[in-house]
Amino acid sequence: MKVSGKVFKYGDNIDTDVIIPARYLTSADPEILKEHCMEDIDKSFKERVRPGDIMVAGKNFGCGSSREHAPVAIKASGIALVIASDFARIFYRNAINMGLPILECAEAYEKINEGDEIEADFDTGVITDKTTGETFNAKAFPEFIKNIMASGGLVGYTGSELRD
Repeated sequence: MKVSGKVFKYGDNIDTDVIIPARYLTSADPEILKEHCMEDIDKSFKERVRPGDIMVAGKNFGCGSSREHAPVAIKASGIALVIASDFARIFYRNAINMGLPILECAEAYEKINEGDEIEADFDTGVITDKTTGETFNAKAFPEFIKNIMASGGLVGYTGSELRD
């Protein structure tokens, strides 16, 4: 599976309170959460983001609280993939559980710019900056994690496994 989109780039230590501010946690509805995704760090994000776009960030993305609302808000906003130098472990797991594709690649963060068009291949882990022509190698996910993401998350995956 491949995704391709425009880059939204953020720095290090983007915490879950920046991804979805706590004042909006009265709802778990993805449609409500997406309206406030990234608003405390990027006021224009919700107007600019389009389905299939890609978020690129630095170290420790998703640090802070363990709330599942953060990957839900990102996914609902239309972001097809988050690439970061590395992820806070609880966010990493929550992203997989919620079916939000993520890849770790510090070199991609260092060299990809805001607004670049990039493509990522989940089977190989290859990230291609279509704007510059550079390629980067992230670690591809094992088959079972790709299946969780393809099922929309852990709940969908578990349901499909129980039906089989």
